[in-house]
Amino acid sequence: MHQSLQHKQGLVPQEVTDNDDNNTIFKNVTTINKHIFMNNEQPIIVGLDIGTTKIAAIAGRKNEFGKLEILGFGRANSNGVKHGQVLNIDETIKAIRTALENCYASNPNLEINEVYVGIAGHHIKSLQTRGDIVRHDNNEEISQREIDQLVADQYKTYIPAGDQIIDVIPQEFTVDNFQNIPNPIGYGGVKVGANFHIITGDKNAIRNINRAVEKSGLHTKDLVLQPLASAAAVMGYEDMEAGVAIVDIGGGTTDLAVFCDGILRHTAVIPFGGENITNDIKTGLGVLKTQAEQMKVQFGSALANEAKANAFITIPGLRGMPPKEISVKNLANIIQARMSEIMDFVTYHLKQVGMDSRVLNGGIVLTGGGSQLKHLIQLTEYVTGVNTRIGYPTEHLAPGHIEELAKPMYATCLGLILKGYNDYENNLKVFEKDFKKIPVPDNLKKLEAVKAAPIVIEEEPQQEQVIQKDKMNNRNSGFKDIWGKFKHSLIDLFQEEEDKAL
Repeated sequence: MHQSLQHKQGLVPQEVTDNDDNNTIFKNVTTINKHIFMNNEQPIIVGLDIGTTKIAAIAGRKNEFGKLEILGFGRANSNGVKHGQVLNIDETIKAIRTALENCYASNPNLEINEVYVGIAGHHIKSLQTRGDIVRHDNNEEISQREIDQLVADQYKTYIPAGDQIIDVIPQEFTVDNFQNIPNPIGYGGVKVGANFHIITGDKNAIRNINRAVEKSGLHTKDLVLQPLASAAAVMGYEDMEAGVAIVDIGGGTTDLAVFCDGILRHTAVIPFGGENITNDIKTGLGVLKTQAEQMKVQFGSALANEAKANAFITIPGLRGMPPKEISVKNLANIIQARMSEIMDFVTYHLKQVGMDSRVLNGGIVLTGGGSQLKHLIQLTEYVTGVNTRIGYPTEHLAPGHIEELAKPMYATCLGLILKGYNDYENNLKVFEKDFKKIPVPDNLKKLEAVKAAPIVIEEEPQQEQVIQKDKMNNRNSGFKDIWGKFKHSLIDLFQEEEDKAL
């Protein structure tokens, strides 16, 4: 593990054009005027997704075409996080360090100091506010400074004790009697105002995240609401204009972000996710949690009617006990019950803000690890009445990326990198300029996820043993092999130099 983590970043000359759709997702008043960077080198930005089931660290850099080149990737099992909140700081620190070590193993040239961190959890709340200012000199055009002041005033909004404002996102602006102005800069008028979407979170929960990151030897560049990060990775500005609901089904929570007419309309965190389904299977079928998770992933279905009635999964007995046979139909019934409950919450939130199939022309976009359940699209459309699709983060990835990262479970982490580039390209945060160019390592171009051995499924019951394997242990061991080879090559090099000196 690196003891001193210097923030040295690699870059390539690039011209960033004005068609970067993902920037608008994070747009606030300070990002209304996009800057086109000519011949500027690009920093390496790192996203850190601290989830309930996994912690992922991805280092990326935009190439000359505006696509993300992945320069480092590491992940680890998450043990200290429940329902999106860091409860055990020590366990979370260990997991973050393991993810970082795996990231360094994939590219030893990386040196990471600052990270963009996702935040979720049932403590997240949102509220709508209205702000106005009367201009001192109404003979001049509205300036960026006045808009910045309007946003800064919203941080004084009263919120319950123990909460903290995470982000203030402007919606429609008004200038005097003119309504629904997307960008008021350059207008003339006496009074300028806007509607704002304010996102808040529990102070202790935010403090625990920052503490875990800092004790891991890193600095939190910014905290980003996870559904907003996921939205940046899986959709473009056309989706925002048409009206779309992003449903990010994670391990501990399901996060919702609703966009319409290019504006963020609503955010919510539903306190149920993939881990709840796993626990339901564990309790309902009387199996181990690891077995429940593997059955969910390999044979689970969100629609019981689509499951075969005569198909069974054979689970080995414990300590000489006879094997247990699990009906695939029963497995699907348990999954459908919990997923229907989650989608009922989604429907409730959409109705609360007046968003239905007539408004959401872009439909519902499912992402996150839980979105990979079979027949989930059909169940979502049945419960919500809105057209649904799966959101993959491939649109913003450069060719030749790791296939594993094209999965919806990494949408949040990749979206965090995009959030960082939005800050960089719009001068919202200070980035160091002593960057060095770091090439994409060959092992990252060729790296593939290690597949777990399948559970045996038969049309008719048979006494066949199931081989259980842990995907994460296999993947982590692969990363350690890469690091081990690199370390031994360094030792050999120094030994050769010492022999020559003798």
